[in-house]
Amino acid sequence: MSGEIKISEHASDQASRRGLSETTVLDVARAPEQRVAIRPGREIRQSRITLPAGGKLYLVRVVVDTGPQADTVVTVYRTSRIDKYWSG
Repeated sequence: MSGEIKISEHASDQASRRGLSETTVLDVARAPEQRVAIRPGREIRQSRITLPAGGKLYLVRVVVDTGPQADTVVTVYRTSRIDKYWSG
């Protein structure tokens, strides 16, 4: 994993539409509770987060393309169906 993390325009739009701040997206991308390999060069980084609006617990899933110079967040979403996606 490289040190730099970029957020694609699509991921930024999706985060905004889903009520997720850029800070939240970057926090999950940098220090996720779990990493799930999708294929070589792509993984989902996910963390359980309580969002301020309503105080509900969500799983925030950040899809990241890993690269030698930088990792790029390609999309992001949140779900309340934590059990469906949580490993362990």
